[in-house]
Amino acid sequence: MILSVNGIKVHVRIWNKAAEQTIVMLHGFTGTVGTWEQVASYLPNIRIIAIDLIGHGQTEAPEDVSSYTMQAQIKLLEQTFIQLDLEQFVLLGYSMGGRVALFYTVAYPKRVKQLILESASPGLKTEEERAARRMSDEALANKIEHQGIKDFVEMWENIALFATQKTLPAPIQQAVREERLAQTEIGLANSLRGMGTGAQDELWSQLNNINLPVTLITGSLDEKFYFIAQKMIEELPNGEHLLVENTGHAIHVENPKQFATIVEDALKRNKGVIQ
Repeated sequence: MILSVNGIKVHVRIWNKAAEQTIVMLHGFTGTVGTWEQVASYLPNIRIIAIDLIGHGQTEAPEDVSSYTMQAQIKLLEQTFIQLDLEQFVLLGYSMGGRVALFYTVAYPKRVKQLILESASPGLKTEEERAARRMSDEALANKIEHQGIKDFVEMWENIALFATQKTLPAPIQQAVREERLAQTEIGLANSLRGMGTGAQDELWSQLNNINLPVTLITGSLDEKFYFIAQKMIEELPNGEHLLVENTGHAIHVENPKQFATIVEDALKRNKGVIQ
């Protein structure tokens, strides 16, 4: 469905509408709601609400970069949740969507029952790191705008972060590629400029204030985000870190059945979210 939220068209997809329990799922950079298709098939007793983030999928991609800041995105999400009549829910985010989920939880803690973060980060700790990242993200944004989506995708799918996806069956690789190719230049470029890791504030200093249950999921072959999760768990009052063997950054794509089982088990452990 397409909602008009603060004058912006927002695409929402819902699986298992009759289920009582709800998880909101947020995709990563270059992703869409379609990334959760397989996971949803393994969670038939949970209502899954997936949202295309600003500049992605069928959600609008404004030209004004101010619409893409992390603050603007979480306000857009909050208004979307109000339209969907959601009061409290489990929030799950992957990579960029994990950073969005973390920011939303800090801003609206009473809305989130439980937070599940897949291969996510609270950002870069120092302004020097953030400034360097902003420069590299701006360079990449300019490249996307000038060279087009096709050239960008051919580069992006070959970065080290996604090396483990090269062993996936060809149809799955093709589906991921088509999802990326369906994006727009302005949407991806402005996402980097507005809510890239360099553009956002750091949330490391806020982690110890998050008292609700937090589950961190990382792949054993994704060393960078494994170590980030290990550092995060030291700061979270009510956190757990689960490692999935033989997977990389996108566990929900590489092993959706195991990912769904982990999510379901995490819900059961935390105050009986699944009845």
